[in-house]
Amino acid sequence: MTIIQWLTGPNGQLFSSAAVIIILILMLFMSIKLYVSYRNKGIYKWLTSAIPLIIAEQVLLILLAYPGWSLSPWVYLTATVLQIISFIIINFVFMKLYTHRSAQLKVIPFIIMIMLTIVIAGVQYAINPFTPGAVPAGSILTFPALDFYAVIVTFIILLDTRGAEMNAKYNASLIVFFIYELSRLADNYLFQGSLSWLILLSHLLPIIYYTILFLLLFDWVIDRLISTYQSSVVDGLTGLYNRRHFSVRAQKLLAQNRPMAIIFCDIDNFKKLNDTHGHHKADGVLKQVAEILKEETSGIGSAGRYGGEELLACMTADKVKPEIVAEAIRRRVEQETMVTISVGVSTNKEGKEVQELVKLADEAMYHSKTTGKNKVTMFKAISSASKKSI
Repeated sequence: MTIIQWLTGPNGQLFSSAAVIIILILMLFMSIKLYVSYRNKGIYKWLTSAIPLIIAEQVLLILLAYPGWSLSPWVYLTATVLQIISFIIINFVFMKLYTHRSAQLKVIPFIIMIMLTIVIAGVQYAINPFTPGAVPAGSILTFPALDFYAVIVTFIILLDTRGAEMNAKYNASLIVFFIYELSRLADNYLFQGSLSWLILLSHLLPIIYYTILFLLLFDWVIDRLISTYQSSVVDGLTGLYNRRHFSVRAQKLLAQNRPMAIIFCDIDNFKKLNDTHGHHKADGVLKQVAEILKEETSGIGSAGRYGGEELLACMTADKVKPEIVAEAIRRRVEQETMVTISVGVSTNKEGKEVQELVKLADEAMYHSKTTGKNKVTMFKAISSASKKSI
């Protein structure tokens, strides 16, 4: 027996369904974690309910694949109905996940499609009721109305994605499933198992389809994790570290027992900028200053937002002098933006705790602010001056 013969026989369906079930179990695990971890319970509940339906359908497909087993016609009907309903639900979930909230994806059309599945199954049975007993071994029971409706549903959902900015992987998954439906129909109603490549296609395409769905869900989980992590450490407006995480970064730098410095920047006349140009313009300027601060400390330290228009940086001071970096920041802000900044600098020679160094840099910045603005002041300079005055 060749590999092609093996894959086109009952063992091919077993291989296909087993692979799909493994993928679905991984997806179910992720969906449960999403349901437990996030507030949007509704959509994850739909996902968690759809996956067991697909697993049940795949188990039934395995049972139906082996010609030696005589099964009730209801098993055939149940497998067909489960496939259509689970496909509708799973695609509602992914369209909901990957469609922007403002698009307002409506659940009613999907509910109508599910209800139509049940109605068509009832009509199919009314027109051609099952004969008592099991389907003879080796026979295939088909439901033309349901099979063709499944193709229509797939086509409708595929067309519906053209009106939304959907992920390219998702569109590819629908195309794969549409081809699978066409190959299944062609095999059942036209060629009836005479074309090996068509049977092979109907066995392999579901694996590809659910692999793509798994990758889509995996991407979604990774995006959520990254988003959650970033929101806990990064300021949403400037992209700099928030105050708490900046303190953590600075503490790690201080623990290395190397020369380090804190640079404290405050934008001059920021309230006036807000009042005269509006918050949108002021926020844009704040982002520009933040980007300059990030660029100038890249590779030697970290930058953060202390609060309002106050920005911070911590840096190693063994290879480059902090006053040179601070002056470069001040000069670039003056040249590249419509504002200036007052800057204060402290080093770990003046303090041994992060909060103490921030306080000292703040004092140095305040000295810059009160003695003309748009300048850099080292804390050691004002400390030496105060000692001399005594």
